[in-house]
Amino acid sequence: MADPSPIEMSVSVEGIQALGRALSAEADGKQLRKELAANLRAALNPAADMAKSGIMSMRSDHGAGGGPGLRQAIAKKVKPEVKLGGRWTGARVKAKKTPNIRGFPNAPKRTQKIGGFRTKDWNGNWRVQVGKFDWFDRAMAGRNEVYKRAVHEAMEAMAQRIADRAGE
Repeated sequence: MADPSPIEMSVSVEGIQALGRALSAEADGKQLRKELAANLRAALNPAADMAKSGIMSMRSDHGAGGGPGLRQAIAKKVKPEVKLGGRWTGARVKAKKTPNIRGFPNAPKRTQKIGGFRTKDWNGNWRVQVGKFDWFDRAMAGRNEVYKRAVHEAMEAMAQRIADRAGE
């Protein structure tokens, strides 16, 4: 719950002018956004790494016929994503679709289902293959506060950068 007490603040004319100069120096904001996005991705990299190790620990079904590795393909598609502007603004870890792997574009989603997923064997017969239940969600579970704090620290670093520039 937020502290209900009011916040008192005083600002000098020189402080406002310094802030104006700092914001002018960051006028287009391109470099600021680039650094913020990089810092946010770095903050979410541990979550992405845990999700990748989760899918890589899925049991391998060697009867697949030597095609491209499903687990490796899914792991390559797990990445932190940052968008600053547009319809959606935020930071998240995302497992993107895998359209070129065995005609199985929804592999990241389907492999973590408790009931398994349908796949064709080398004879072309359909069968149910069991993936690893909740491999992606478990990587994030219980660590939300750690990732949230890391994202807040990245945002604070950018705010400090502007504040430092205002003090010049």
